[in-house]
Amino acid sequence: MAMGKEYPHKKDEMTKVNLHFGVACWRKGELQRIKHKITLPIAKAAVNPQPEPWPEIAGRLVVNKWRRDVLTVTPWLAPIVWAGTFDPDIIDEAVKHQNLTIATTVFAVAKYTRFLRDFLETAEKHYMVGLSVHFYIFTDQPNAVPTNVTMAAGRRVSVIKVPKFSRWQEISMRRMEFIEKAIEEDIRHKANYIFCVDVDMQFHSRVGAEILGRLVAVLNPWLHKSNRDNFSYERGTVSTAHIPVGKGDFYYAGGFFGGAVGEVHDLVKACRANLEADRAVKVEARWQEESHVNRYLLTNKPTKVLSPEYIWDEELGSGGAEIQVIRYATVRKNMKEVRENV
Repeated sequence: MAMGKEYPHKKDEMTKVNLHFGVACWRKGELQRIKHKITLPIAKAAVNPQPEPWPEIAGRLVVNKWRRDVLTVTPWLAPIVWAGTFDPDIIDEAVKHQNLTIATTVFAVAKYTRFLRDFLETAEKHYMVGLSVHFYIFTDQPNAVPTNVTMAAGRRVSVIKVPKFSRWQEISMRRMEFIEKAIEEDIRHKANYIFCVDVDMQFHSRVGAEILGRLVAVLNPWLHKSNRDNFSYERGTVSTAHIPVGKGDFYYAGGFFGGAVGEVHDLVKACRANLEADRAVKVEARWQEESHVNRYLLTNKPTKVLSPEYIWDEELGSGGAEIQVIRYATVRKNMKEVRENV
């Protein structure tokens, strides 16, 4: 996050907000508490009036514990969000009067509809609690979407019917196309932010307004400690997702990304076009849309990065000392059984 500067943004999509708070800095072997004035962007839905400026919270320390064991900022000065790098009370106070709406997309096709109930029920306990959330469920079986999940005021579900494809990889690749269309036809008129997440997951702890940002990516839990030459990038030079050895910043998960609606629209539109270009020459990137997301984010740096706490894999166990909280994690399952056409 750049100090004392505004992010470049389109005037009709973003509203500047100022927030005073203290941040902890590690310099020359000692912690120094310094006070900064941060100019943050807040997305504004086209149909909504201009939000009021965020309240100024002067002299209060956002960081209640300092993390020396993990990387907390990228080389381009975007924050990396871990437990202990933010104060949830201050974050919640800052956004509670903004009348924000968070669109959230999930795909539940074929046997993946079985994960919807747990996804929605745990989201009601831990995901954007206190904020307006509009879940968009893309499914080939609308009747399988549970209708008796108790949801808080301001939270709702819309169901969008999609075809059932012959290969699970096809579902993965077509996701960008469906999200792009939904943004253009509906979401851009109703939401400030959008997050695109996997459905075969459960929320275990807070996933709140600390994740909001212009363009947000999540570190893949399997590769966040790896050397970039070992990342699972697409190495084939024919694919538009190609990232050569020696290039790259982090390896991001395809199962959780988001940000301001306009920024995510740019991402999914670019990835959809590149997937179609690959299809035209009969090429399929190593990890389908995840490969294309990583290629896009190499050029278009995320303005906020979330730690693996936000997309943990249960097969990795507790994750060790650096994983202090597991917020959103996979559900154990037989992949060959749920993916009918592996």
